[in-house]
Order: sequence, then C-alpha cells, then structure tokens
Amino acid sequence: MTFAEMIEKMTPDIYKALKRGVELGKWPNGQELTAEQRSISMEAVLRYEAQNDIPEQERVGYIAPKKKKPAANEAEPVRILDQG
Repeated sequence: MTFAEMIEKMTPDIYKALKRGVELGKWPNGQELTAEQRSISMEAVLRYEAQNDIPEQERVGYIAPKKKKPAANEAEPVRILDQG
C-alpha cells in the first residue's frame, strides 16, 4: 500500500489520533513519537486535511488573521442611528 492509498483509507478516528499525537508528541498509550514518526504523522495529517476538505480554521497550523487596527490618522466610521 502506498502512502497516498493509506491517506485515502484513513478514518476520521485515525486522523484525530495522528493529529493529537503530533500535537502532544506522544501516542495515546503515552509512548513518545520518534522524530520520524512525528514527521510522517504530520504529513499524513496535512494530506488528509487537504483531501477531505477540512475547514481551514480546523487545520493544523492555522493562525487566524489579526484584525486590522485603524491607523492613528484614520477616523473611526460614523454610524447613523435611525431616530424614528
């Protein structure tokens, strides 16, 4: 079985276990991942996310964009409230 075939057959539970292992650096039984295991698991997680349309906000490594603060010389927008 090739790596691509393994990703295609990966279940959501396996994906979650690999993702958690990469995050914590250890398997559910407490055994630490080797550097090679962590690298391969990370690649599997990233490929799974891409192939299964996991929302961007839920993907490994996602960083939400910062809200842009208005510049010091920019005025805040004015809101007009309806009085009637």
